[in-house]
Amino acid sequence: MNNSAQRAAEILMTIEAVCLKPQEPYTWASGLRSPIYTDNRLIMSYPKERQEIEHLLAQAIQTHYPEVEVIAGTATAGIPHAAFVAAEMDLPMIYVRSSAKDHGKGQAIEGRLDPGAKVVLIEDLVSTGRSVLNAAQQIRQAGGQVLGVMSIFNYQLKRGYQAFAEADLSLHSLTDYSTLLQVASQDAEIKAYYDSLNEWYQDPQAWSDKHA
Repeated sequence: MNNSAQRAAEILMTIEAVCLKPQEPYTWASGLRSPIYTDNRLIMSYPKERQEIEHLLAQAIQTHYPEVEVIAGTATAGIPHAAFVAAEMDLPMIYVRSSAKDHGKGQAIEGRLDPGAKVVLIEDLVSTGRSVLNAAQQIRQAGGQVLGVMSIFNYQLKRGYQAFAEADLSLHSLTDYSTLLQVASQDAEIKAYYDSLNEWYQDPQAWSDKHA
């Protein structure tokens, strides 16, 4: 567990952007029952914590993707983080719509994207990766070169990793489920549910079925 990943996990838990309730599972939009729920939009409402998260994102991008020329955000949750990071790195920013507009130029990408520009996509959260992979495809089709994806949090689902591998796309995250679990387990109440939380990480569907 590196220091940046641990610090990011601590921030997300402190502002309740990530919540763990193994005793009262959440139901995701997919119908999956889960002991964790993440809403990184809350980061926007905490200036001090927001500044630290965006700084960590910028540092990570400089480390993993030093050739970056454009910062891109995914609609809608990735857009504000892309804006903050682009400002800190003094780089152009674009964002990718979930679908092309049905009027005007009918474009899916907002902002200027020059052919061959080296782009890093920012996503607030990676589960299956479907939305950000779609955004990457839109950028590639528009002539951009996608260096990779930088997310704030990663559920570390096997489906997600497989999808990124199939798309031949690099992924790095500030922090992830296993790091969060280690940090959260410092709380006695959460520690009592450690085995159950780890079971979810190993097989989310089986855990969901068990707690239906």
